[in-house]
Amino acid sequence: LEFRRVLFRSLAGIALMLDAALYAVSNGKPEDAESVLRSAIERQRETIRELRNLSFAIEPVVLRDQGFGPALDELVAQLGREHHFQIDVDGAAGEQLGEAAQVALYTIIRELLEQAVRRGPPSSVSIALQPTSDGGLDTVVADDAEPERRRRSFQVIEERVKQLHGRVAVETLPGAGTRVVVSLPAYATRR
Repeated sequence: LEFRRVLFRSLAGIALMLDAALYAVSNGKPEDAESVLRSAIERQRETIRELRNLSFAIEPVVLRDQGFGPALDELVAQLGREHHFQIDVDGAAGEQLGEAAQVALYTIIRELLEQAVRRGPPSSVSIALQPTSDGGLDTVVADDAEPERRRRSFQVIEERVKQLHGRVAVETLPGAGTRVVVSLPAYATRR
């Protein structure tokens, strides 16, 4: 929702800039018009970059084209490079998920990692996807960043998991970080 507001403001700003350029042209000020047009073009390009990044964040191309494991590997490699921390991943079980469940779980993991970065950043994170005996899947994301004291921070995660009919358990220990377990039932993993 916030991104839509930002996008709308950006597009409205570009429209105003184009109006100003037209006004400058009609009043015989081509240099002013050129300057405004250059600014409008740069803002448009920035908006396109933001849309591209949003599209990738929602469902990265690598997830669609290569599968869950490579998408998760790409995500953790990128975050590790940007924030200089180690991420251990055991995500092979994610390949057994249905397409919708893969996208949803990828999004949940990405949000948990982003939360860890905001709280820390951590020096290490581990992600493990573990099949359960009843055919479901447990995803454990643990980090050593400062624990989040506000329960509200996990509400978005809980809502996403609820849509998959799953459960979330959050364990925070002062000085030891945060451990989140997302448990999906068997029928939700095939969606």
